[in-house]
Amino acid sequence: MADLQTTRYALRRTVSRWFEEPVSNALIKLGVSANGATLIGVGLAAAGAVLAGYGEFWIAGILVLLGATFDMLDGGIARRTGTVGPQGALMDSVLDRVSEVAVLLGLVVYYSQPENANQTAVILALVATAGSLLVSYVRARAEGLGYKGTEGFLTRPERVVIMVVLLLVGQPVWALWVLGVGTPLSAAQRFIAAYREAGRSTPEPTE
Repeated sequence: MADLQTTRYALRRTVSRWFEEPVSNALIKLGVSANGATLIGVGLAAAGAVLAGYGEFWIAGILVLLGATFDMLDGGIARRTGTVGPQGALMDSVLDRVSEVAVLLGLVVYYSQPENANQTAVILALVATAGSLLVSYVRARAEGLGYKGTEGFLTRPERVVIMVVLLLVGQPVWALWVLGVGTPLSAAQRFIAAYREAGRSTPEPTE
């Protein structure tokens, strides 16, 4: 897993250097704030969720991708404008969950309609929603206790990529299978890693 984490961080540094930095600077010049980018991102994801509910998967995929892009840029804007703070971090974390759950619920709506009825897809979407929230909760709880809680093979960036790609090719059911099976397993992996860490070390004291 260390290799996966190393690869993940290296990829993020590359994306930050060649994409996040120049685009963040451009948005700052246009007057877009970090919170503004966060709100644009969740708005685009919500629009994508609505379109997914109507079966417009290709357009939904584009909107979810754009929403995830703005979500990625809000941190860069905050750092470059000196507005990094707990309020922005809280908003970003909560609205990340809103964006992801909205898309999954959009697919629940689509596969609940009589003409598209797919009970398996609905169940997978609900399990993926629960798994996604558990992945985030385990990290938040572990960090609150003084541990990392960052393990897991299916973190938010991977989940977004899977959903976007399979929406674009018109196969959201495949995404639901991957996420419905993978997110609970990723949450369990993260919990086990944090539990083991808690058992062999003392957390850093928090004020």
